[in-house]
Amino acid sequence: MIKIPNILLIYTGGTIGMVKDYKTNALKAFDFDQIKEKIPELNLLDCNIKTISFSKLIDSSNMSPKYWIKIVDIIEENYEEVDGFVILSGTDTMSYTSSAISFMLENLNKPIIFTGSQLPIGDLRTDAKENLITAFEIAARQENGTPIINEVCLYFEYKLYRANRTTKISSEQFEAFQSPNFPPLAESGVHLNFNDAYLRKENNKGLIVRKKIEDNVVILKLFPGIKEQVVKSILNIPNLNGVILETYGSGNAPTNIWFIDLLKETIDKKIPIINVTQCLSGSVNMGYYETSSELQSIGVISGKDITTESAIAKLRYLLGVGILFEDIKELFEKSLRGELSY
Repeated sequence: MIKIPNILLIYTGGTIGMVKDYKTNALKAFDFDQIKEKIPELNLLDCNIKTISFSKLIDSSNMSPKYWIKIVDIIEENYEEVDGFVILSGTDTMSYTSSAISFMLENLNKPIIFTGSQLPIGDLRTDAKENLITAFEIAARQENGTPIINEVCLYFEYKLYRANRTTKISSEQFEAFQSPNFPPLAESGVHLNFNDAYLRKENNKGLIVRKKIEDNVVILKLFPGIKEQVVKSILNIPNLNGVILETYGSGNAPTNIWFIDLLKETIDKKIPIINVTQCLSGSVNMGYYETSSELQSIGVISGKDITTESAIAKLRYLLGVGILFEDIKELFEKSLRGELSY
């Protein structure tokens, strides 16, 4: 007898869960307990759906590590009872949140599919229903009794991405997300086609949940003419424990003596600095140009082709679990959850 998959929907907040009161034109929260009555197409899916909503819904802009931990708590509590998860959240910080969850769950063997929408679920032209229906279909899809997807993903506008490779690229287009340095894991059209060559394989290890996230990290984005006092004030934030440095092109930065000295002073205090590119796609390649050679020589760590969203999540995770400064470079430059190409 074939077991029907059980899928848990976790609603944290965001545009997707809003419906319009046509008498007042005000938006109000959708009741996901009645999801199959409101979206009858879900009855055509071969899965059972259970829902859990945050008691206080979170706008995307207010998402933070304490809510990441809350999401992970729900996953951990229900992990043995369900076959997959669909998580709804605001799109503005979805790449940050889904990247963080990917690092917090080690040895994941079930699908966790993040999705949302650009328009509320109650709007006439909403993208919410297709995103939601297909996210459920992906989470429930199995082969020989085991899930096809065994990782944290993000589904949006006909494409399934590895969550920690994504970035939001539009506030208006339905195609709001891209995975600049890694192909989609699946594409939805007349058929739902999986890109088998890029799927992470099932492992036989038990789930390990990590809930300690380092708060004291910062993103320092370079721009032409950035002043010494700006960089100095950021790098001297009290209790600072990590820096994501957004550089130009393939990892290039100013060669001013004051700039290099400030970075070196920071590294000498055992605060790791990770070099990521501001470019939408491509990779950091320190030493290729003279303007990145100094960074390499003082111990700045290469972020390779990681996204900024994934870099900040990964650094907070590594520091949170207590990885020593001396070991950060080796682990950051190694792919832990498929977040790096090499």
